[in-house]
Amino acid sequence: MTRILHIDSSSRPGRSDQKQHGSHTRRLTAQFVQNWLAKRPDTEIIYRDVGANPPKPTTGDWVHAAFTPPDDREDWMHAALRESDLLVDELLSADIIVAGVPMYNFGMPAQMKAWVDNIVRVGRTFGFDRSRDGVPYWPMITDNKSIVVLSSRGDYGYDKGGRIDHLNFVEGGVFTPLQYIGITDQFGAAIEYDEFADDRTQTSIKQAEDKVVELVDQLIAKHDASKAA
Repeated sequence: MTRILHIDSSSRPGRSDQKQHGSHTRRLTAQFVQNWLAKRPDTEIIYRDVGANPPKPTTGDWVHAAFTPPDDREDWMHAALRESDLLVDELLSADIIVAGVPMYNFGMPAQMKAWVDNIVRVGRTFGFDRSRDGVPYWPMITDNKSIVVLSSRGDYGYDKGGRIDHLNFVEGGVFTPLQYIGITDQFGAAIEYDEFADDRTQTSIKQAEDKVVELVDQLIAKHDASKAA
């Protein structure tokens, strides 16, 4: 059975297709999941709303605990890593991660960055050995997971090759650390022109929604083929 980890990180409650000033990214992730379930109703969905309930940011105690071998950890270290362990377990159990990640000041929301920092874990999602020749780090996730980042932006031209793509640190901010831990199958779609609130906004919404439908079909075919192999 396929398992999807559905993450929302927008500070806005509600969806833009249901509520005035609602979130575009919540709209897109919900549509991704709804489209998927319409075709694969037996899929298990794990939902994590980091926008409403942000993970705790990493601290000095967190780092100390994470880099202490598990058998040597004291009780306070296990406590410091408890939330991170839960987030890592959710990630490891999923076949597909679909994340709503709006652009805030050219990057991801702080609450999404906190999620990323909690799941990039030495000994759990990446390995480290300073005595190893060459690169001392290696990814520990090897089961062909896919990540879909569904974003929204107030301005336009942030896609690769666009007029201001050099100012976009959203997709790269998510894709790079996930690639580092072994999640290299990466996809995305985004709504632009949000601050313009005109026909261009509506056109961009329609294009992003169409892309979501395409991604669902593409990933269903991909994961069906992987399981049949």
